[in-house]
Amino acid sequence: MCGIVGLLSDGPAASRIVEALTRLEYRGYDSAGIALVEDGVISRQRRPGKIIALRETLDADPISGSAGVGHTRWATHGAPTETNAHPHATARVAVAHNGIIENFQSLKDSVIAQGADYASETDSEVIAHLIDLKLQSGRSPEDAVRATLSELEGAYAIACVFADDDDLMIAARKGSPLAVGIGPKEAYIGSDAIALSGFTEEITFLEDGDMAILNRGALRLTDVSGAAVTRPTLVLAQRDVAVSKGSHRHFMHKEICEQPDAVERTLHQIIDIHRKKIVLPDLDGVDIAAANALLIACGTAHYAGRIAEYWLEQYARVAVETDIASEFRYRQPVVQPDAFSVFVSQSGETADTIAAMRFAREGGYRTLGVVNVPQSTIWREADARLPTLAGPEIGVASTKAFTAQLCVLACLAVAMGRARGVLSEKDEKKLVNALLNTPALIAKALDTEPDIEKIATTVAGARQAIYIGRGPHYPLALEGALKLKEITYIHAEACAAGELKHGPIALIDETTPVVAVAPYDALFDKTFSNMQEVSARGGKIILITDKKGAKASGDLATHCIEMPECDPFTAPILYAVPLQLLAYLTAVRKGTDVDQPRNLAKSVTVE
Repeated sequence: MCGIVGLLSDGPAASRIVEALTRLEYRGYDSAGIALVEDGVISRQRRPGKIIALRETLDADPISGSAGVGHTRWATHGAPTETNAHPHATARVAVAHNGIIENFQSLKDSVIAQGADYASETDSEVIAHLIDLKLQSGRSPEDAVRATLSELEGAYAIACVFADDDDLMIAARKGSPLAVGIGPKEAYIGSDAIALSGFTEEITFLEDGDMAILNRGALRLTDVSGAAVTRPTLVLAQRDVAVSKGSHRHFMHKEICEQPDAVERTLHQIIDIHRKKIVLPDLDGVDIAAANALLIACGTAHYAGRIAEYWLEQYARVAVETDIASEFRYRQPVVQPDAFSVFVSQSGETADTIAAMRFAREGGYRTLGVVNVPQSTIWREADARLPTLAGPEIGVASTKAFTAQLCVLACLAVAMGRARGVLSEKDEKKLVNALLNTPALIAKALDTEPDIEKIATTVAGARQAIYIGRGPHYPLALEGALKLKEITYIHAEACAAGELKHGPIALIDETTPVVAVAPYDALFDKTFSNMQEVSARGGKIILITDKKGAKASGDLATHCIEMPECDPFTAPILYAVPLQLLAYLTAVRKGTDVDQPRNLAKSVTVE
């Protein structure tokens, strides 16, 4: 969840490290800091809050050096204070760490007993003290780091610099992502490709158990025992993969508006537009004609899987089980011999999803990753993969990655339906045509923004909101409620519309907006009955529907957001857009931090 940057520079390093940390702001953080080495001394500046506070501190009280590490911290152990901010340091070593050291308390007690001056509440500081004690005993930096790693239990990505050698950085990973790169007279460490994009076009991703020893212009990789390992060097698609907001006020708004292009790119990689046929890449032994399927993910990606469950059951007649990754591997699931598993993640680095995928592979499942970031951990470790071509998504609240995930999963459902003999060629063409129409329909849906902006004024004043839907629009309602919670901090609950009267209806009064996701489909009349129950109790209904639904509902709804007509198959993709806009515009009205909401991180790389 944190961001790590390391630099052995050909000149002053401070401003370049801070610039790289800025590219990592999208990951989510609540403090930031850097440590530099010069003339045998480690100097640090750290600040709680945003990177702009760190910049101001460095302007007022600069530190110098051409070697250093930087860090953006998302608090786990200890509050987001200057003392708890990374990098942590002793007189001999500075360390930036992402992950959780599970046995840190016993290690902390041990280093304190040996004289360490433990300053913070964090688990991460123990790493610096362990390395320091081993350096004091006469070990080399490489041996000191390697011996320290053998004592750590949990997950880590670390980057270290040393007071006595400003031409040395050491990095290691276990469970948390880390990449390295070298230039002619420089060397780099970063949490991901975006961190390194301003430094180099060529990067190497570390694997679990890897340790990287970097000097200016040189890289050596080993495993934890010291044996040499080889990892591929990858060329970034573009020199600077970090993106700007352009004319948009926030990244989230820009990414909402990019959805027609993101969806079109994603669909066109899978669809033969001339034959109107789904053409999947080689899935390396994953049998899409299997009778059972698992869909595992977290957060927004989990809701994409919940929607796909309806598609797979209806169009492929597959027995589907969806689960949250953090729960799946702890409930002793029964492995079906004729099943395969799908793991959905925007970043491809979600710790719980990675752990669940590894658990599934150990249980005999073939694994398919639906991932937005090439060469991420899930991408590399899955048996097969289907990319979502949403492009970099900077806003913490996922938008275009979600609709791209839905597109891939919808295509998978159609392909499975054909492979299992459930869908005819004619059926496939009809569904493919519906998918191909989606980008244009999303563009039309974006035109509702002015109307939704007026509705957002009402929602911004509410203390809570309820979202309802039926069929695949029930998990879409869950996603809509999540979006509102994430960026407005308004409590929102979603339920299947038919379940409203089994408890949630007690929450309804005249101050509670109820968002009904209800295209005019086979279940509209059922949802309309639930809307009448809400209206009878004074609830204010925000109806998202099409022209027929708007006409059928009369004046029951307080507000109506009218979507273009579409095939019921693709409606969940289209109807995601007004839910995103409603959350976004409400957050703007409330003045919250839209792109970096409090307490949240873009890439959840710890359990």
